[in-house]
Amino acid sequence: MPTPTWTRLSPARRESVLVAAMDEFGTHGYSTGSLNVIAREAGVAKGSLFQYFSGKLDLFTYVAEQTSLRIYAHMKPWLDGYDGTRAFPLHLLDALEAWLDYFATHPLERGVTAATNMEMDQAVRDAVRVPVNEIYLSGLRPLLERAVKGGDLRKDADLDALLSLLLVMLPHLALVTHTPGLDGPVPLTARHPQTRRDNLERLVTPLLAGFAARGDR
Repeated sequence: MPTPTWTRLSPARRESVLVAAMDEFGTHGYSTGSLNVIAREAGVAKGSLFQYFSGKLDLFTYVAEQTSLRIYAHMKPWLDGYDGTRAFPLHLLDALEAWLDYFATHPLERGVTAATNMEMDQAVRDAVRVPVNEIYLSGLRPLLERAVKGGDLRKDADLDALLSLLLVMLPHLALVTHTPGLDGPVPLTARHPQTRRDNLERLVTPLLAGFAARGDR
């Protein structure tokens, strides 16, 4: 957690440190990310970073959380927008398209997402993934519960299983637009928007097949 010294900084100074850390960790990961570079790019002394955070892992955890909150804020209209008047698979498809578009145009957030999911040190990975997953689940679980209530998902659907699948799928999709070949036999980097949507639907359909109510719209 940030120290009281961090909270007393101006918003502009906090943002400069956060952006510098997002760039460094997103480019080099946690293990090889340099606090010297972060301090230099943020225009602060390296020692100041230890006045703001208890250590490198504390800073990395904060960066991961703040990045996830930025992503969450962008996706909130899709997380909150389903009300049962439109078929849930179509709503999810729109949300995943927005997710792809967001990461295609936000390299800092994409880099941090890669760093938090591909970190080799399990202790470090767990330290950042636990709070990040909590942020995502806080939006995804109510969405799925509304889909059950609206009749698009079975009343006995195993929502924990579906949530687990989404938590595996979403970070992967976040990196697809910048990593040729990562999407596999069903390409999602096609230039034509309709082709991409059609291929994304090919993934959504089997994803929801085991959870959809009979006669789903």
